[in-house]
Amino acid sequence: MLSHKLDLNASCIPAVSQVYRPVSADLQSPAEGPARSAGAWAYRYVKERLLDGRYPGGVLLSENELARELGISRTPVRQAFVQLETEELLDLYPRRGALVRPVSMSEADDVLEARLLIETHCVRRVATQGPALAAVLLDAIADQERTLADGGAGFTVADREFHHAIVAANRNAILVRQYDGLRDRQQRITATLVARDPARVAQFIAEHREIAGAIERRDADQAVILVDAHLRRAYEVAQLGRGGRAGDPLRRHQAPPHAPYAATEAARR
Repeated sequence: MLSHKLDLNASCIPAVSQVYRPVSADLQSPAEGPARSAGAWAYRYVKERLLDGRYPGGVLLSENELARELGISRTPVRQAFVQLETEELLDLYPRRGALVRPVSMSEADDVLEARLLIETHCVRRVATQGPALAAVLLDAIADQERTLADGGAGFTVADREFHHAIVAANRNAILVRQYDGLRDRQQRITATLVARDPARVAQFIAEHREIAGAIERRDADQAVILVDAHLRRAYEVAQLGRGGRAGDPLRRHQAPPHAPYAATEAARR
């Protein structure tokens, strides 16, 4: 968890370390958590594994097996499956189970575009905070480095913490809400990358250090370039891993670092 906090009192956004908690932060069994229903417990248990990649796309989940694993009846598991289907994480097949829905290429395209718009805009504005914000980012990087000992387990949460800190530091509550709307998809894409190529975790961490260094120097132009390149490289790894051609889907995102919104809108016309 981040130990440094930025003063965000100028907005309704809480301190960076309080903005996002992984599901596991308060995940308890029904017996351990008073007033928690078995359905809520099953929902949180399954969703955490969907987001961190332990249940990868294409896997068929069994109601019976999960019910036995959790020590509950099939009914709350079925309720959890229905809720997760409405969130477009599962596809239900009667009497067979629930299929984990893979992240599609078009969905990855949309997430990339949204992240480019929000993150390059925010990092340009917050780079002036220099060492104060860099200290927060270095805390997140330290969390990421600790995941290396477990082969990258837990990296997806620490990765999002890093990027979320940049967006939250901009003190725009509307942008933060929009960015939080990407949380599940963003985490699933990162989990897919890590599962496909665990060695990439060390590279991602190195790129995060470069971004934090540019912010510490208050070099907004370089910070924008680094964030842009970092997001695109991760996207290309994801697309190549599923047989796509790196570069082609990015043409509509070729926004110059100094004007991401205007250039993207022009490209759409």
